Amino acid sequence: MNSFSTSADTREHLAKYTELGDPADLEFVQNKAPKIDADSLAPADAEGNEGLEWCPPGHGDLYPAILASGKLDELLAAGVKYAFVSNSDNLGATLDGTLLKYFAESDQPFMMEVTRRTPADRKGGHLAVDKTTGGLCLRESAQCADEDEGSFQDIDRHQFFNTNNLWLRLDLLKEELDKNGGYLPLAVIRNKKTLDPRDSDSTAVLQLETAMGAAISCFEGAGAINVPRRRFAPVKTTDDLLSLRSDAYVLTEDFRLQLDPDRQGKPPTVKLDKGHYKLVDGLERALKKAVPSLIACDSLEVSGPVIFGENVRIEGKTKLENDSEDWKEVPGAIYRDQTVKV
Repeated sequence: MNSFSTSADTREHLAKYTELGDPADLEFVQNKAPKIDADSLAPADAEGNEGLEWCPPGHGDLYPAILASGKLDELLAAGVKYAFVSNSDNLGATLDGTLLKYFAESDQPFMMEVTRRTPADRKGGHLAVDKTTGGLCLRESAQCADEDEGSFQDIDRHQFFNTNNLWLRLDLLKEELDKNGGYLPLAVIRNKKTLDPRDSDSTAVLQLETAMGAAISCFEGAGAINVPRRRFAPVKTTDDLLSLRSDAYVLTEDFRLQLDPDRQGKPPTVKLDKGHYKLVDGLERALKKAVPSLIACDSLEVSGPVIFGENVRIEGKTKLENDSEDWKEVPGAIYRDQTVKV
């Protein structure tokens, strides 16, 4: 499933691989929704830049979009019974035959892969039990009241989070969609954004989205399975991208990206200041000379514009601070459990 903003670039890239066939046959495009002005609650106006007025309605749109596109009926007609779904930004997600066998034999309609939360996952959606139905449900941070945020982020209380690796019985998905008039009754999440993602001073807007993992509450008998951390290697922020580009992760012989075994299943916690590194071009500037070693890093916090020099090794809990607006280089050295003024 693609979005209106990424479809053309994706097709252009896939066209290089002629053995895959027509790129148009490899995707379906999800719906789009208007951004809502946070003050007036009217559709946002980008004053001529129409593309900024729309947003994808979250990956929960998978279900009505796969039906409306005809792709679901096409798969069922071809005899496809099971589907594995994951976010494309989860570089740890692969089609695992053992999990497929388990899912098929379990006769579950829907199965979510979950894994143990770490400090890096405090804000990720976690698995919970619905006290009303007794079934499983997904709870996202955007659905959490401010006064409950501390509890939500307690990784000992809420131990398992959603990897967004999902297994679906397509015939039963079709039944549920038909029963509900072409959609699944998923909770709507209100996300606060700015009209122009690159301009933090642009109009404050609300984006109404749904999460595909929330469908776990829509299927009677839906289940979850605890999987190793290697099944989850997401790149949702530049914090994640720095971790994955470092030596904290390794590329296996069959081209899977996973944590180095020395990390013992715990990724480093990276926090880059959003003023300089929210977008990829800021991170690229920081890494233009070299990527720091994070194999022994517990946490890295970077404040201000820095450029990593060659042979920078971050260990333990370390902070790098540059109080100026000039990009300054971090000299090659080992930095461990300290605050470094660059």
